[in-house]
Amino acid sequence: MQEGLTGDRVVRRVVVAGGGTAGWVTATALIRHLGPLIDVTLVESDAISTIGVGESTVPTFKGFHDLLGIKEDRFMAAAQATFKLGIEFRNWGRIGDRYIHPFGTIGTRASWMADFHHFWMHARANGFGGDLGEYCLEWVAGEANRMALDAAPYIGYAYHVDATRYARFLRDLAEPAGVRRVEGKIERVELDVESGFIKALALETGERVEGDLFIDCTGFRSLLLGQALEVPFEDWGQWISTNSAVAVQSSSAGPAQPYTSAIAHEAGWRWRIPLQSREGNGFVFCNEFLSDDEARARLLAEIEGEPTIEPWLIRFKTGMRAKTWSRNCVGLGLAGGFIEPLESTSIHLMMAAVTRLIQDFPFNGCNEGLIAHFNEKSRLEFECIRDFIILHYHVTERDDSPFWRRCRSMEIPPSLKERLELWREDGRAYQLDHELFRVESWAMVLLGQRFPAIGYHRLAQMMPQEELRSQLDRMRHQIREIVARMPTHPEFLSRYCPSGAP
Repeated sequence: MQEGLTGDRVVRRVVVAGGGTAGWVTATALIRHLGPLIDVTLVESDAISTIGVGESTVPTFKGFHDLLGIKEDRFMAAAQATFKLGIEFRNWGRIGDRYIHPFGTIGTRASWMADFHHFWMHARANGFGGDLGEYCLEWVAGEANRMALDAAPYIGYAYHVDATRYARFLRDLAEPAGVRRVEGKIERVELDVESGFIKALALETGERVEGDLFIDCTGFRSLLLGQALEVPFEDWGQWISTNSAVAVQSSSAGPAQPYTSAIAHEAGWRWRIPLQSREGNGFVFCNEFLSDDEARARLLAEIEGEPTIEPWLIRFKTGMRAKTWSRNCVGLGLAGGFIEPLESTSIHLMMAAVTRLIQDFPFNGCNEGLIAHFNEKSRLEFECIRDFIILHYHVTERDDSPFWRRCRSMEIPPSLKERLELWREDGRAYQLDHELFRVESWAMVLLGQRFPAIGYHRLAQMMPQEELRSQLDRMRHQIREIVARMPTHPEFLSRYCPSGAP
């Protein structure tokens, strides 16, 4: 590629630095969508371990696979995947509280010009209506531990996956399709003296891997974007102060549930992710309030199965690089930014960035306008997810520990403050075009964490009470009937995608 930001030579040689989920997702997507137009080389070392705990996903994961033409049952069998209908939150609003953030639609808007939760709020104000979750198929099915793909016209879901097996599955797709894998540790990143662009990766073996565009998938180290190109990291620890996790795999303690569990404790929270043949567990915490040894002991004491490997410690910071694309390098996955795993957004952010890269691929050179456009979209997506995560920590009645007292009293970003004010006044929530989380997501978390609205849209008052009562009863009855016809989640898995299937 010609030197400078506006070179007119075609970008053809793409080098992916790093494997794992980020590297192989990137390589697979690029070769499947742009295969004849580019050459893709992936550099990784078997001697470098990956984080390997990104085992929970959001519904956009399925859409990404659909774009790649990946068969769901084969992927699930290979990755020992289970279905995920939402996330169970325990002890977040108060100790003893429990709610589920489901992935499906809640109720129906029909021809009314207001979201369903306003009609539910009106019903509750008049003494009927039940729990909001009763109007969500995914919530009811999750509670009953049931799952089926053909029981309703639509069911919203994601997956729990074994990250290591998933990366191996993608590699088996990518290499036959044309991705060249190079084994070796990166010793040095070579920069062009005049342009500052990356020219090549020098490996410990002595091999040089040249390219026109480099994708940094080297994890938290960010060897290319952060270290070689010196793009600074913006730390959001003033809002999300959890900075450590102890992770461990364990035997299954019972039938796999179709949701992730996020169980709050005095200095953070604990995850439980059920796979077909084991469980993934982690203890997320702020090390200002809990030591590493205490976290490890707590995790081992609280998991329900038997640990199958030694626990390992992960240090992290929530934040992002000032630019996720600089010169001829794009940082994907942890190399470009990280938001702590409470809402399982890491793999989504990676897949969304790969999709943007394909849409904005710099065939005619890495020009400033294209790079700025990509970075702006990346920042908007990161910041909206950041605000949704901050919501969980800030909107709480917990005051039982210094950690939670700090979360309750901290200053929050103006963008989140504006959302909370809109909700508090009259129950208004919204989803912008670039946002991941829907109106239903904001409503379920706000209500689940004891942040009710003072009012609601008056349009709901236009429906006669008896008609509203009848429609709500009918919705709940229909959902219960659908769920009753579903097999249990383990039964469905055993038929649809057993882990031993080829």
